[in-house]
Amino acid sequence: MNESTNGAPLIALHNIRKQYPAVLAVDDVSLSVRAGEIHAVLGENGAGKSTLMKIIYGAVLPDAGRIEWNGSPVTITSPGEARELGIAMVFQHFSLFESINVVENMALALPGKYDLKALAARITEVSQRYGLPLNPWRSVHELSVGERQRVEIVRCLLLSPKLLIMDEPTSVLTPQAVDQLFETLRTLAAEGTAIVYISHKLDEIRRLCHRATVLRGGRFIAEVDPRVETERRLAELMIGREFPETQRHAQAYGPVALEVMALSVPGDGPFGTALDRITLRLHAGQILGIAGISGNGQAELLAALTGELPPDDAQSIWLNGQPVGRMGASARRKLGLVNVPEERLGRGAVPPMSLTQNALLTSYRQGLVYRGLIDNDATTAYADNCIREFDVRCGGNTAAAQSLSGGNLQKYIVGRELRQAPKVMIVAQPTWGVDVAASALIRQQLIDLAARGVAVLVISEDLGEILEVCNQVAVIAGGKLSPVRDVSATNAQEIGTWMSGLFPQDEPAPVVRAA
Repeated sequence: MNESTNGAPLIALHNIRKQYPAVLAVDDVSLSVRAGEIHAVLGENGAGKSTLMKIIYGAVLPDAGRIEWNGSPVTITSPGEARELGIAMVFQHFSLFESINVVENMALALPGKYDLKALAARITEVSQRYGLPLNPWRSVHELSVGERQRVEIVRCLLLSPKLLIMDEPTSVLTPQAVDQLFETLRTLAAEGTAIVYISHKLDEIRRLCHRATVLRGGRFIAEVDPRVETERRLAELMIGREFPETQRHAQAYGPVALEVMALSVPGDGPFGTALDRITLRLHAGQILGIAGISGNGQAELLAALTGELPPDDAQSIWLNGQPVGRMGASARRKLGLVNVPEERLGRGAVPPMSLTQNALLTSYRQGLVYRGLIDNDATTAYADNCIREFDVRCGGNTAAAQSLSGGNLQKYIVGRELRQAPKVMIVAQPTWGVDVAASALIRQQLIDLAARGVAVLVISEDLGEILEVCNQVAVIAGGKLSPVRDVSATNAQEIGTWMSGLFPQDEPAPVVRAA
């Protein structure tokens, strides 16, 4: 830790409280961050982390408590006021216009008017200084997700922030890119910038952060030095109980449940990625992971496999021995295929509809509809079982999907699909934005599902998840699929290299054979 971290706090929150109609989001929480310090904020989904950060950034006003900036009381009523103080925030979800270039995106976000050439020179200088190289004249739609992450970070750095808040900044980065980001953050801290770091990846917290504040149920639980704590201890502080270990099951695979043969489809929209002769086999009882940086064809593959956008060739996709390439999503579901899409609101759930109504949308064949009429009791019981079994924090089965946190909505959607007794399950980003306890629950459910003979395809950008859950792994990059590897025969570094497209192209088409 730097010498500067031993001084008075740059920002101090005292007894902060925020009440919403259905939940007490933050309850008497105090937090301080010093200049030059990288301070983690840990907690389960719904622990109050996001609300607390929005209070610091001026997006939410507290109901009680006070904030001090450099020892003086301050009221932050908007993000603009926060930026004037020197507070910047890198959000988990990017806020960039894809149709314009990097420098134009920067100019829109910075105060005042800028000469684009002068701003481009400044972007180049700042990005090179911190090891985040950018071409300011490139269109955003041409950038990889990792490059877009750089744009978001450099945009904040142009403001020369005194306090930088980062929310899940590594969720879309390769291991190599994560290492580079950490070096940048350490450089910023050495120069006196205070950093608040939010992540569910506890190994990152232990590698990077000087202190960690743990929240649970909206309340302060502990302040610890994560460098001397184990990941298990941090997880148990967050969830308040012993952390469950993932239990694997040794078994042989069954027959081929899903087969894709030379699947080629155009990109989804002007900035999509075309699929180029994707070939794979997925057996009953197998979990196959597909890793990759977002935007490399995952969306197109998911749409083709689930029937949302069927390919032209009916023979390119086979489900339980039947050619289904031209079938729609409903027909494939009838044959036993279920899926969890990456986009929770809009694809996984209808935002204003209740959890009970959202259960009905994909689970109506599970005894919820009789002769065209909805069985309200059965539908309500189905939703209640999902809420109970997956510990969904919500206001009950009548709560609107949009009222849940991202992690809790993800738990509900996964539970809704798992309860449909599928033969093939396709799940994209199963634990994205989900806390460690919920992640362990979902991952164990996927493993148990495969043990019951279900074929599971996991599309994820979380390499730790792939290596923990899956039997085999392949990488998608630029619309092409790499050879398949047993997870025991590869590692995060090799997969990270393959995610950049540097995988063997001359090997036979990837085929997973029964054990």
